[in-house]
Amino acid sequence: MSGHSKWSSIKHKKGAADAKRGKIFTKLIKEITVAARMGGGDPEGNPRLRSAITAAKAENMPKENIERGIKKGTGELEGVSYEESNYEGYGPGGVAVLVECLTDNKNRAVAEVKHLFERHGGNLGEPGCVAWIFEQKGLIVFEKDKVEEEQLLELALEAGAEDVSEDETGFDVITDPSDFEAVKKAIDDAGLTHTFAEVTKIPKNTVALEEKKAQQMLKLMEGLEDNDDVNHVYANFDISDEVMEALS
Repeated sequence: MSGHSKWSSIKHKKGAADAKRGKIFTKLIKEITVAARMGGGDPEGNPRLRSAITAAKAENMPKENIERGIKKGTGELEGVSYEESNYEGYGPGGVAVLVECLTDNKNRAVAEVKHLFERHGGNLGEPGCVAWIFEQKGLIVFEKDKVEEEQLLELALEAGAEDVSEDETGFDVITDPSDFEAVKKAIDDAGLTHTFAEVTKIPKNTVALEEKKAQQMLKLMEGLEDNDDVNHVYANFDISDEVMEALS
């Protein structure tokens, strides 16, 4: 399993990011607002907005919140103006980390991201130092005991998925971004339960972490994702089930 999906699985097993729903909603609204500002308020013609709305619905965000975020983006309602800024660096053990921010204060964002890297055994790098490691893909993650492998494999590939990979605890369905919605719909229509589904960035390779570095890396990821300015974090680490058990 890729480092990103491993992290996604860890987060969801902890229970919707430890029930920080207000913070989750804030990040989703930012993404909806920026997507609507850049590509218009019609999700049919704006894939980024469509993806943001799907993510918001997956977190049970009320319809009126979604509509308000779109209107702020299109200028129908007054709202804060957010800018996109990306930061790249290295975590413990040389893990590549890509941080995407939506912020109303770039100086604050970069200072806080830099502090988090340094606090947890990492460092910021130059623009472009790790972005090449990540590819944009659709990703749908399943726990092994929640789905039949043969059914998932047949359904996903028939719907247009590129690959279905497996590890000790689950399955990853990987798609081209343009096919993600069709594959997810086929899976949802079949009643299969997933733990994570969105268009994301997947690393081309991963770094295996031992206990100490793994603990530092997880703390770095938690710190970054808990930051109000951070929208997405991608990293190419992998943690074995044995190490995860030792950390729990």
